[in-house]
Amino acid sequence: MDKLETIFAMQQALDADIAQRRNLEFSMEQWLQKDAMALIVEVSELLDAVNYKWWKNPQPLNMEHIKEELVDVLHFYISMCCRAGMDANELFAVYSAKNQENFDRQQGKSTKAGYEASAIGG
Repeated sequence: MDKLETIFAMQQALDADIAQRRNLEFSMEQWLQKDAMALIVEVSELLDAVNYKWWKNPQPLNMEHIKEELVDVLHFYISMCCRAGMDANELFAVYSAKNQENFDRQQGKSTKAGYEASAIGG
């Protein structure tokens, strides 16, 4: 198993253990809603860790804490992938196709309007 496959397997085991220990039974829609909300909360915690509050005095960045928050985001993201029936191989394939499309958009090769490169910001 490669590292991404291992992460998927570990997350599926954790999710199954939590559901069994806590006797959780939700519909697919409810699980995805709960995971999406948890993901938003974890991204918010990441924002707190990187001083997004411009109205407060910034604190020194704690990179270990930032990394923990990134992993928390990954936990819920992978849970959502698994619940949607996506495995590591499909995630890689869909990511690769979307990554190519994003490059095509930036290079003016996409058929989607609104992505033409310009001098904005540069």
